[in-house]
Amino acid sequence: MNGLFILLTIVLYFGLLLAVSGWAGKRHSDNDAFFRGNRESPWYIVSFGMIGASLSGVTFVSVPGMVQTIDMTYMQTCMGFFCGYLIIAHVLLPLYYRLNLTSIYTYLGKRLGRYSYKTGASFFLLSKTLGAAARLYLVCVILQHFVFDAYHIPFAVTAIGTVALIWLYTRKSGIRSIVWTDSLQTFCLLLALGLILYQTATLVSPDFKGVWNAIQESGHSRIFVFDDWQSKQNFFKQFFSGIFITIVMTGLDQDMMQKNLSCRNLKEAQKNMYCYGLSFVPVNYLFLCLGILLVLAASQLHIEVPAKGDDLLPMFAAGGHLGYTVLVLFTIGIIAAAFSSADSALAALTTSFCIDILNIERYPEQRAQRIRKGSHLLIATVFVLCILAFETIGSPSVIDTIYTLASYTYGPLLGLFCFGLFTRMRPRDKGVPYIALASPVVCYLTDRAVFLATGYRFGYEMLMLNGLLTFGGLALLSIGRNRTTHDV
Repeated sequence: MNGLFILLTIVLYFGLLLAVSGWAGKRHSDNDAFFRGNRESPWYIVSFGMIGASLSGVTFVSVPGMVQTIDMTYMQTCMGFFCGYLIIAHVLLPLYYRLNLTSIYTYLGKRLGRYSYKTGASFFLLSKTLGAAARLYLVCVILQHFVFDAYHIPFAVTAIGTVALIWLYTRKSGIRSIVWTDSLQTFCLLLALGLILYQTATLVSPDFKGVWNAIQESGHSRIFVFDDWQSKQNFFKQFFSGIFITIVMTGLDQDMMQKNLSCRNLKEAQKNMYCYGLSFVPVNYLFLCLGILLVLAASQLHIEVPAKGDDLLPMFAAGGHLGYTVLVLFTIGIIAAAFSSADSALAALTTSFCIDILNIERYPEQRAQRIRKGSHLLIATVFVLCILAFETIGSPSVIDTIYTLASYTYGPLLGLFCFGLFTRMRPRDKGVPYIALASPVVCYLTDRAVFLATGYRFGYEMLMLNGLLTFGGLALLSIGRNRTTHDV
């Protein structure tokens, strides 16, 4: 019966998505609409939709489960996120708008050279593909476990079907449609979060004051860690990691910046970033509160809390402990979060591959559209293959896996952009790919050596070390070279 409810919810929700997508892209299906939304997106729609795209299905499932192991210390990272958004609004967005970029990695070609440009774009393609696939993998696992296993449908079919649905409503107008569908999905996600939170709270206490006291008195309400430098949850590690994670996973990410670049002008794009950044902190706090309430409810109902944090909310929703209403809300929330993250990732990867790798702008519009459509389908296929690879590997916490991957794959991007923005040096361009490949390897070996020698293991701060190594390598490649004379 649960499986039937979920299937019916998916069908109705997907029908609504198709309707919104068709309306948004009704009169525009060219490459400018797909890549930049014809620069006509209202900033407040972009801002609202970006909330859902950033949260994703991973946040919906993993963040509530985090309280079991690290309490509410994830809020330290979220505070760093907000500072990162301010830096993006005042450092990166003015640059992107001044250069009138479609792909943000074009900047690296203008500033550092062709090899630097291709290196930056390639690292984005790798990073985003792995990150988006990890997010979709989590959703596919949940759907498989709670729905499709009962019908003996293989996991591969679930993965193919999920990606096919996303491909179907993004293939025509890309970012122009996604700006609007993401807003719908953010609304559904936040509505689902609010109603699930309310339903769970009623199991813990009948009034708001009782719920708030229960959260504060819980052993999982700790937010700040100042006294343990060995811990990954140390405030300074988490806060500064949050800043740099935001800069690389939003400001240096074609996916998130593509939405900003679809706004009418720089001022509107900056408004979008302020509102979006402000809303991100309280939304994540509500997810963590939900996690505490679920743990407390499990204790009251004498339910064994699952060892894997990612299973906490799905267990309550699909297990019938909160009723069919919450089951439907959970399904809507997880699908909305997953689709709003994956659809823009698919569009951004298509944009970067077409512009940065295939140089699609040199072709006539009709041929360029055919190339873009073929690339869109190709990347959707790669998504499926990556999801199947994640299923083979598995992971105890997908959100931790994504940020760990980001530390290694986004680090060179951080170093490249910082070098271009804050120095006037020009490295030997042909050596840049080797530096970008060597930095993550050195970081990994350093992490292993330090752990074996001292027992200390790097956390998300590995991203900063990775970027610093890339920056230093580029400086070495610049020795004996003339400084740049042009302003980009």
